[in-house]
Amino acid sequence: MGDKVFDHTDLRGARFRDVDLRNADFRGVALSGSVLRGVELGRVRIDGDIEDLVINGVEVAPFVDAELDRRYPDRVKMRPTDVPGFREGWDVVERLWTGTVDRARRLPADLLHEHADDEWSFIETLRHLAFATDSWVRRAVLGDPSPWDPLDLPWDEMPDTPGVPRDRDVRPSLDEVLELRMDRMATVRRVVDNLTEEQLNADTEPVAGPGWPPPESFPVRECLLIVLNEEWQHRLYAERDLDVLESQHGSR
Repeated sequence: MGDKVFDHTDLRGARFRDVDLRNADFRGVALSGSVLRGVELGRVRIDGDIEDLVINGVEVAPFVDAELDRRYPDRVKMRPTDVPGFREGWDVVERLWTGTVDRARRLPADLLHEHADDEWSFIETLRHLAFATDSWVRRAVLGDPSPWDPLDLPWDEMPDTPGVPRDRDVRPSLDEVLELRMDRMATVRRVVDNLTEEQLNADTEPVAGPGWPPPESFPVRECLLIVLNEEWQHRLYAERDLDVLESQHGSR
């Protein structure tokens, strides 16, 4: 049978009975509340935001979190509870990304635009992190209703939004995208360095106009935690993909 592709499809509440999903590829899929019974699950890899996952009666998410904290001791610093913790967390982000960028610089420039296993390229990952900072820090926290740079890159499933750029064809150099990236990282540094406990525990003022996040009020703490999580996860993805690119470069 031919390939079946479901893009931007709403399958909420769907029922699957006696269905063969071997070797299926799920990306950007919301599975919360799903129930799978009588399944055969082997050689499966799952990457994503996982909570309340019960397998054969066992809640596994706490075990996964504990193992990830063991593998990556700095991971716990991405869950700060006070101002000094947020500053320390951003110190970690700056330090780790410095090493990742240095690693990327050792590859030929064209490989930084390659998509390993259909994931974002290294350049696109940096562009997306600029978008995340513009969204949750410059827009939500600092109140700029339209903070976007033309190189900003939203996540693939985000609906087109007036004023928010989404240019998948542009191919900036690493230095070009790092200029934007360093500017946005410096913005976060200024915010956390000048942050007070009162500000951390406050809510943002809604901004006017379309964009992301929506023009609503958010806890400042939540906005900064989102940025830390984006930085942490996407660096891991970048390191994973650099492994692939390095192996390909070595085979050329």
